[in-house]
Amino acid sequence: MHTETDLLLTRFLGEIRQEVPLLALWAHGSLGAGDYQPGRSDLDLIAVVESPVTDPTRLEEIHGGFPELLHCSYIVRDELPDLTARHLTAAHGELFHRPVTAVTRRELHSSPVELYGAAVPDLLPEVSDAELHAFIRADLADFWLLKTDGFKRWLQDIWVDLGLITVARATVTLRDNRLITKREAFDVLAELGAPERVVADVRARRYGSPGPKLGRARRAMLARSFIRATIHRTLAKDA
Repeated sequence: MHTETDLLLTRFLGEIRQEVPLLALWAHGSLGAGDYQPGRSDLDLIAVVESPVTDPTRLEEIHGGFPELLHCSYIVRDELPDLTARHLTAAHGELFHRPVTAVTRRELHSSPVELYGAAVPDLLPEVSDAELHAFIRADLADFWLLKTDGFKRWLQDIWVDLGLITVARATVTLRDNRLITKREAFDVLAELGAPERVVADVRARRYGSPGPKLGRARRAMLARSFIRATIHRTLAKDA
């Protein structure tokens, strides 16, 4: 782990241990998969607690002292088996409730970073391939496909970046029952026939490599069209 990231997580652990009945603190996502980039990648954390958080305001204050890239969901131990339960989460400078998805659960079992307390297998039930597939299909159909109905959002970097990477990763998981990193997704995008200049644009933004000059409107049109077609094709194959 990078020294600055290690120090950041150590400080975060020390502060939340004073405020919540902490049983475990785990990291998942790019940090566990070996694709983490300090200052660019999110720090995705799961805190398992013995009982519900009683003072969300205090947690909000704690998270305010850390980069917005540090996200943490606080899960009561008794709710760990429930894939539909929504858990208090601090992310993007806000507090809200959201589930811990089947993808996150699979990541935690595949490549966990156990920062404190109990190990992942001791507390978190594994998800089946069927549960994983059901979540991904619903995410593609009920979220990403619907988002391709409009055009304006695809002028934004975040939608282009996440949209392309998400459909590539989803395609591999549905096809091969394995998770891939965001870096690996770029090779998959080439296999799927993604527009080369759009992929190069996303790669340049994520990894700091030289990228092509591509107008936002043109990029939006190409990305939106590819994502929409790929989702339809992926869902049809996995039906």
